[in-house]
Amino acid sequence: MLRKRIITVLTLNDGTLFRTKLFKPDYRYTLNFVDAWSVDEIAILDVTRGDHPDRDKFFKAVSEFARTCFVPISVGGGIRKLEDVARYMDAGADKVVINTGAVENPHLIEDIAGAYGQQCVVLSIDAAKTDDGYEVMSHFGAKPTGHDPATWAKYGEALGAGEIMITAVERDGALQGYDLGLCAEVAKAVSVPVQVLGGCGNWQHMTQAFEVPGVSAACTQNIYHFTEQSIASAKKFLAGKGVAVRA
Repeated sequence: MLRKRIITVLTLNDGTLFRTKLFKPDYRYTLNFVDAWSVDEIAILDVTRGDHPDRDKFFKAVSEFARTCFVPISVGGGIRKLEDVARYMDAGADKVVINTGAVENPHLIEDIAGAYGQQCVVLSIDAAKTDDGYEVMSHFGAKPTGHDPATWAKYGEALGAGEIMITAVERDGALQGYDLGLCAEVAKAVSVPVQVLGGCGNWQHMTQAFEVPGVSAACTQNIYHFTEQSIASAKKFLAGKGVAVRA
């Protein structure tokens, strides 16, 4: 049985760690709050705005963090070509997370999978509610794409994405639980692992996410919870609910 994963998502704005709310930097943290031992994976995302953001601060932060991190790291933000991927890998990434770059050029997924392997590509999908269901959004959740999340996830898998990260735009920073309907739609559409993000406020929310068939990882940005003791508490809670988690 494949064990479920807990993933901490760190969002950096201009090289500084922030929690986000509705996809905007909301509250500043320091990396001292991050436990890089007990969590299963860490995703580090650059959310710096601007037409030509200076990512040097971000790469420096990733490189410094990776030196003392001993769990897999996914890194994303501003990926548009293979050269961007190479720089992330050099900074310490095990995987890359692509979002807007894949919307603008879907074959970027193929290019990355061909160069680094399918297991290195995480397709991030930000979805907003509409009158008819959900729509994929790009550019930090601000630009409608016309894509249906489940269809887009399936297409991304066909192009070579090894994992899908699905985020409910309205749930970002809300701490009121994941959008389980959205999670279920996307997980049902693909055979690759699905990570869910947006809305986690307690361990029960993780349990609910793992009850959705196909969901393999629960992500959260609420890093105040992520001390060694709280991760152990989360895993103990999940195991008590019958969820197979990593020790």
